[in-house]
Amino acid sequence: MSSSFEQKKRDMIAENEAKYGQEARERYGDEQVDASNAKLMGLSEEAFERAQRLAVDICASLEAAVQAGLPPEGAEGQRIAQAHREWITLCWPAYDPQAHAGLVRMYLDDPRFTAYYDGKQPGCAQFLHDAVLHLLG
Repeated sequence: MSSSFEQKKRDMIAENEAKYGQEARERYGDEQVDASNAKLMGLSEEAFERAQRLAVDICASLEAAVQAGLPPEGAEGQRIAQAHREWITLCWPAYDPQAHAGLVRMYLDDPRFTAYYDGKQPGCAQFLHDAVLHLLG
């Protein structure tokens, strides 16, 4: 495993800690955040690249779905919600449907996350929220 790959993961963790660390630790606790960081550090290069590709695909697919006026509960909306689930499963120590629902609620409640998803196409954060909640039933 290349040391530059290991450094890339360390840099990503440091950036996330600087931007969201205190808030995440208050919301989820040190143990959860540390476990998530450890999982990220333990990802193979293949899994890490998969997570990166999923993140790009999710955003591009959201933009296209919203532009096309597709419903979040439709086939494409549910594919996007499943991709989002896979993405967080690669990043979180364990998948939890309640935490997944809480995360997509935060995408609407926190303007930083809304801006991230709605940057190129307004409505993407809402679409992702609705698609995931439909997926979770």
